[in-house]
Amino acid sequence: MLFNKKEQSPTDFWREYEEKTNEKVLSRGLGKYISGWQEFDEKKWGGIWGLIITTSGGFRFHHFPQNSWIDAFTRFAEKEPPKEKTIFIPNEKIASSRLIRETKWWKRVFSPTPPRLVICYKDEAGVEKRLIFDAERLTDIE
Repeated sequence: MLFNKKEQSPTDFWREYEEKTNEKVLSRGLGKYISGWQEFDEKKWGGIWGLIITTSGGFRFHHFPQNSWIDAFTRFAEKEPPKEKTIFIPNEKIASSRLIRETKWWKRVFSPTPPRLVICYKDEAGVEKRLIFDAERLTDIE
């Protein structure tokens, strides 16, 4: 595991993350993976939660294993539950990214949905792909 400490302050966590990746964290947040990464899609891991991280080197989605009874119940049909996983796309492979928020006030009130993060990137073969996440909380770091 990347971080195996019982109690760690958020400051220590992010400092250690920057040391391990050797990259500066520019923004971070909590999000839910929807689609667009072949390994996750093949294993039907849509809907897993993790950290959305933008670093000086690229984009990361870092999923940590979850062990609650709710997770066990909602994933009972899966043959292989996700373990700690990281999606990494280097800056040079990212074509574009955008955060889509609902703009109509009445939809925000009656049917609230989290902002959707869409990242267009090129895979190893140069084919453009799209990663999609629901972004619950995003924070820019200064």
